[in-house]
Amino acid sequence: MNGVNPDGVATHAGPQTPLEWKFSQVFGERSAGEEVQEVDIISAIEFDKTGNHLATGDRGGRVVLFERSDNKDNGGSRKDLEKKDNSVSRHPEFRYKTEFQSHEPEFDYLKSLEIEEKINKIRWCQTANGSQFMLSTNDKTIKFWKVQEKKVKKISEMNIDPSKTAGNGIVGGSSNSSAPKSSLANGGYPDRCCSSLASDFTFPPGGIPSLRLPVVTSHDISLAARCRRVYAHAHDYHINSISSNSDGETFISADDLRINLWNLEISNQSFNIVDVKPTNMEDLTEVITSAEFHPTQCNTLAYSSSKGSIRLIDLRQSALCDTHTKLFEEHEAPGSRSFFTEIIASISDIKFGKDGRYILSRDYMTLKLWDINMDSGPVTTFQVHEHLRPKLCDLYENDSIFDKFECCLSGDGLRVATGSYSNLFRVFGSSSGSTEATALEASKNPMRRQTPTPTRPSRSISSLTRVVRRGADNQGVDTNGNAFDFTTKLLHLAWHPKENLIACAAANSLYMYYA
Repeated sequence: MNGVNPDGVATHAGPQTPLEWKFSQVFGERSAGEEVQEVDIISAIEFDKTGNHLATGDRGGRVVLFERSDNKDNGGSRKDLEKKDNSVSRHPEFRYKTEFQSHEPEFDYLKSLEIEEKINKIRWCQTANGSQFMLSTNDKTIKFWKVQEKKVKKISEMNIDPSKTAGNGIVGGSSNSSAPKSSLANGGYPDRCCSSLASDFTFPPGGIPSLRLPVVTSHDISLAARCRRVYAHAHDYHINSISSNSDGETFISADDLRINLWNLEISNQSFNIVDVKPTNMEDLTEVITSAEFHPTQCNTLAYSSSKGSIRLIDLRQSALCDTHTKLFEEHEAPGSRSFFTEIIASISDIKFGKDGRYILSRDYMTLKLWDINMDSGPVTTFQVHEHLRPKLCDLYENDSIFDKFECCLSGDGLRVATGSYSNLFRVFGSSSGSTEATALEASKNPMRRQTPTPTRPSRSISSLTRVVRRGADNQGVDTNGNAFDFTTKLLHLAWHPKENLIACAAANSLYMYYA
């Protein structure tokens, strides 16, 4: 596809050279035989707009922040590094910055419903005064966080010379000094006081060198995360999406049937802008699965549905956006309908490209790239799970068919990526004529010795808790004859906004690959 990158350079539609992906680093890797706790499984990943900060959320309600470290360690400013030859890939490095408990488990007494602390989504907001702001949400409650660096100030060592103050009751602060008492016993207190001071001190010509003002010095820098606002009690169903607006003032939150518009400064009121709830719930045919604001147009947003459609809406048309401005859907071929058609057509994630012209969607079988100026069908379709079509019955039996895989685009819009089973993530070239299709296993690092890792079921984060039925087949073989495992799945990944760097989660481990 043609376009213009953020630097104003035109991107050509010719086929791109496939990238060679290399392992960068890993956080939270398991040792052999170590069991992964359910609360440690990563459930959300998000880069900020600069790409210098990365946030992850887990099922235990914690948010962990990482900071880019190679920009400073390698010397030179960020602009100097960007001027270097792009063909020579630098090894990107991140370091652990801080973590905080974002959500706690709750209980809705009115509905007798347990609310998990699991983080469903994280979204960065605009920075201000060197502080980072972000939104995090579980199934019911959204929180607005401010992460700020604070200098730890301490008073320096004792600033009065003990050798010069020994025996001096007034300067030393001793309450047992005899000088005041002798002054009171005799007449003429001021004269006696001065003579007492004169006997205790020897005033040098330049003053008393042992008297210095206290000095406060900054020692360490600590990171403090503070919850600025809590946006609660606005959703009857589980929140599946949050998205911050380009205006820096508002954001949306979406559940199965409604999308609400919030002002960051107002936590007790939101506006319902989309409502697909039918009068009779028995007439319900589709639900909202994902929603996202346009990256540059603050009045435009898109949301996807369980029927495989994407709707583009304009907030300027009415207070309640019952009608869409554009509808993107691909009509099924005649005679191809089956029991699994609607299940595999459900879109689990959508993402706008950086310039906002393209939308990437992920359903169970494919990735689709849509041009918002062309609603007749997707520009390109990438086959991700076509080799699983003969095993749809098994996937339904073990509930894997309901897994929600995320997707992402590169900053230049030339490539797209998504996850799969056996902790694989796949990268496709999206430019016209590109045949690039790369699959990498996130849990394998060719640069170090391999250690066997136990497999543990990792449930879909956005679906209800499911139980794997006994006797269900959790193993399979792909088109190349390689075995894959349905219980290990790479659901969450994010692409760096400016570089070819992908962060992806395999259970509790965060892997980074670059090209």
